[in-house]
Amino acid sequence: MKFLESKQLTLYLQIALAIALAVLINTLASFYFLRIDLTQEKKYSISSATQKLLQNLEDDIYIEAYLTGELPAGFKRMRSALQETLEEFKVYSNGKIQYQFINPDQAASNKSRNQFLLSLARKGLPPTDVFITEEGKRIQKRIVPGVIIAYGSAEKGVQLFKGNKAAPPEERLNQSIEGIEYELAKAIQNITATSLPTLGVLRGHNELDSADFVSLYRTLENNFRVQIIDITQTDNIPPVDALLLAKPTTRFSFYDKYKLDQYLLNGGTGLFLLDKVAVNMDSANVGTYSFPYDLDLDDLLFTYGVRINNDLVQDFVSGTYPIVVGNEGDQPNIQLLQWPYYPVVNEYTKHPTVRNLDATLTRFASSIDTVKAPGVKKTLLFSSSAYARKLMSPTYVDINLMQRELDPKKFNTSFIGLGYLLEGRFTSFFKHKFLPEQANKNSFIPEGNTKLVVISDGDVARNNQNPKTGKPLPLGYDPFTNQTFANQDLILNVLNYLTQGEGLITARAKQVIIRPLDKVKLRQGKLKWQAINLALPVVLVILFGLMHFYLRKRKYTRF
Repeated sequence: MKFLESKQLTLYLQIALAIALAVLINTLASFYFLRIDLTQEKKYSISSATQKLLQNLEDDIYIEAYLTGELPAGFKRMRSALQETLEEFKVYSNGKIQYQFINPDQAASNKSRNQFLLSLARKGLPPTDVFITEEGKRIQKRIVPGVIIAYGSAEKGVQLFKGNKAAPPEERLNQSIEGIEYELAKAIQNITATSLPTLGVLRGHNELDSADFVSLYRTLENNFRVQIIDITQTDNIPPVDALLLAKPTTRFSFYDKYKLDQYLLNGGTGLFLLDKVAVNMDSANVGTYSFPYDLDLDDLLFTYGVRINNDLVQDFVSGTYPIVVGNEGDQPNIQLLQWPYYPVVNEYTKHPTVRNLDATLTRFASSIDTVKAPGVKKTLLFSSSAYARKLMSPTYVDINLMQRELDPKKFNTSFIGLGYLLEGRFTSFFKHKFLPEQANKNSFIPEGNTKLVVISDGDVARNNQNPKTGKPLPLGYDPFTNQTFANQDLILNVLNYLTQGEGLITARAKQVIIRPLDKVKLRQGKLKWQAINLALPVVLVILFGLMHFYLRKRKYTRF
């Protein structure tokens, strides 16, 4: 009896000790926050910049997500990724992020549902048409792959289904999943920001302005404190976070170049959208020649490590342009034909500013070469397609040549560089030169750390006008094909990188690896694996029972 009582006491003590350890561990866990992501690509982790943003929130944020209900398999995976990300946001924000999923299909009637979808579209969340299979039938369904973020009295719609439209559907969905954290964090930052980065828009050399620039300018005002700077009317460029130079067409004076140089070497950053060659499309209807712009910036850029060439890039993957190809009765027959001078950029590198970006439309772009510049790292951001070529300027440009079928064999140059990021320690162009007479010699800086992005097309920032009303259209929207290119996203991503550095933009580097099953092997080994899954657990249970019976019998047989 004493032996049994001793064993019972030991058992009770063990249980009490286990409970005490569990309470102690939970108490310690309440003081120390720890989350471990065991996936190879860390898909359940969020960047340190996002964590810092969430931890510093001053008030609650409410998020309504509409990606729910009956969804295709790919969008179910996207919904799970969205919920996991929102849950991480809630944890790192200490509960200040509150979210809920709302199913638009649960509206009381079709009329109220359509009104609800219309209200979401006005907030920047247009529905997406997808196809699902129900009871063996393929039916069309409208879903809303986005969220509404509310902070105080402000609301912001966030479209999450992005990615490259030229990619296969499964890959585009995966790109959208990879971008969930960045899109949400960027929207939260914008809606909660008490101060915005400063952006200087340069004027003074006939840059893009007025109706050609209004779409981008409105977007910039929502993301930056925009300051117009006429470089010809000031001795020093103000200390803005970044500088945007969009398609200048007149010559820079020696003193103006000095101001640019010293602004950059003082730690300023810049995005230069530069046309090297001038082409008048109005004259192209009857034939015209392209001639280089005389900007006098070549030597400055050469010192920094790049050279924009006096050529035009033609690309077999290009945009279209309307042209009269004949008459139909008394009416002209207008058709959209491929125009190789409008390269459609879809070849991006893995840099966070351009990763998973949709196609960008360029117009009369030139090639960029890199040159030796000690201390400067040169990163290619995007290039032409594998089927392109370079035509040295001056070259004859005639829109009527579009009626001829393009010969792919003539497009024999691959991946011509069109955009570069330069970062590191720059050497001043004026280091071994006489400074301008107006310059303050005492404040001259011969070297400095900075970042500069050079894109060889100024029209990447130019919006189209409505051909009927003449009103400006959103940047990247083509009124002839009703297609929206990613020009605006490209510029905003670059400017965010220049103003924030290794901030939220690093979340765009997140990668989710798709590991699909081999369908051929799956079909061949289907019966084998079904048999293993069904029989093996039963066999293991029987073996365990027999082994347990044998050991128990052997143990008590000794007595």
